[in-house]
Amino acid sequence: MKVDVILGLQWGDEGKGKIVDVFAPRYDVIARFQGGPNAGHTIEFDGKKFILHTIPSGIFHPEKQNVIGNGVIIDPYILFKEVDSLHAASLKPEKNLLVSRRAHLILPSHRLLDAAYEVSKGKEKIGSTLKGIGPAYTDKYGRTGLRVGNLTDPGFNGCYSRLKERHLEIIHQYQFDFVNYLIDGLPFDEYEEVWLDAVKRLKEFRFIDSEYYLNECIAGGKSVLAEGAQGTLLDIDFGSFPFVTSSNTITAGTCAGLGIAPHRIGTVYGVFKAYVTRVGGGPFPTELHNEQGDLLRKAGHEFGSTTGRPRRCGWLDLPALNYAIMLNGVNRLIMMKADVLNVLESIQVCTSYEREGILSDKLPFDLGDETLHPVFDTLPGWNTSLDDGVGFEALPENFRAYTTYIEKATGLPVEIISLGPDRTQTVFRKGD
Repeated sequence: MKVDVILGLQWGDEGKGKIVDVFAPRYDVIARFQGGPNAGHTIEFDGKKFILHTIPSGIFHPEKQNVIGNGVIIDPYILFKEVDSLHAASLKPEKNLLVSRRAHLILPSHRLLDAAYEVSKGKEKIGSTLKGIGPAYTDKYGRTGLRVGNLTDPGFNGCYSRLKERHLEIIHQYQFDFVNYLIDGLPFDEYEEVWLDAVKRLKEFRFIDSEYYLNECIAGGKSVLAEGAQGTLLDIDFGSFPFVTSSNTITAGTCAGLGIAPHRIGTVYGVFKAYVTRVGGGPFPTELHNEQGDLLRKAGHEFGSTTGRPRRCGWLDLPALNYAIMLNGVNRLIMMKADVLNVLESIQVCTSYEREGILSDKLPFDLGDETLHPVFDTLPGWNTSLDDGVGFEALPENFRAYTTYIEKATGLPVEIISLGPDRTQTVFRKGD
C-alpha cells in the first residue's frame, strides 16, 4: 500500500481540512505530519462547524484511526480545547486518536518567547500566530525540547522546570514584560497551571511509536492518508523566507513527519483556492489593495481560523502554483472556494513576473523585490451562483473555461471542486 498525501499549494488556508474529512471514508488511518496549533482546519457538516488545530481532520469518522505524527508539535492546553469541543458534540476522540511519543511539546514559556521575539522585530515582524511554534521547533532542532514520550518519565517535572528557566533567561534579555503579557487571556502563571492540568489529561491518551504503527499498517494492507498543515509557500526551506512557518509543509515533510520511506508515497493531492489569500506579513505579488480585495474577503469569509485576523486576498498566481506542484510531485488538483468568485464580472490570473523588461514564469528567490511585477491574463467571470447539486458539465460555461485554463497552465486535471464549506458541497470529476 501507498500513503496518499493532501497538502496546500499556497500560503495556507486552502481548505485542506474539508477535503481530508471528505476523503476520510476511503482510508483506514489519517495522520497529521507537521505543524501545530498555528493550523486551523475547518470542517462543516449537518449544520455544525468545527475548527481543528492539532487533531487530524478524520476525527469525525469514529471508525477511522487518527494519528498525530512525530513531526507535529503539541500544546496540550490548546489540544484539549479541541477535545472538549468534540466532547460537546458527543464525539469521543480518545477512542480513535493516537499520539506519537516523538511529537514535541509547546511549553507555556515557548509562547512567551514567541511574543518576545515578535515584539523585538518592530516593523519587521513576520506576523507570527504567537502559538509558540517557532521557539518549540527551535528547541527541537537545538536538541533541548521535550517530547510527548517524556511525559511518563519520572524526571519530567525537573526537565520542564530547567527548560522553562532557560526560556525566561532569554526573555529577560529581550526586556519583555511577560508578567503583564496574557496568553489566551491568562497571565503566565495561570496559563502554566491549566497547561499542566492538560498534560495530566494528555497522559490518558494512547501514546504510540507512530513510525512503527504506520509502517505496520502499510504492511498489513491498510490505507493511510497524510494530512499537511499550512501551505507550500510557507515551507521553511522553499517558502517566502523569512515569512514562513518552522516546518517542511511539502510532500518531503511527510516522510520525516511520519517515518514513511519516500517510495511509500502514493497520490499527492494539491489543494488550492481559486484565488489566493495570505495571513500576516510577507510578499504577496498578486494582492488586491482595492474594492475587489475587500469583496473577496467578505464573500469568502476570509478571516484566520486560528488568529481571527483578516486575510489578504489576491488573484491566482500560476508561477507560484506551478512551483508548488513541482516541489510536491502533485498528481491531482483540488480547487477550493470557486464560489467566492461568483460575484466578479471578470477574473485576473498571474501568468508570469516582469522585472526590468524581462519576463519569467518562475518563482523568484526575492519575491518581495519591489521591481518585480505580476503579468496578468483577464478571463470573463460567470457572475452567477454555482449549483453544487449538478455535475461539472452543467456548471456555467465561463466557470468551466476558468477551470480548463488552470488545467492547461499546470498540466494537471482539476479533479475535485469545492463550491461551499459543507462536505456535501463538492463536485467530483474524472470518476472520483
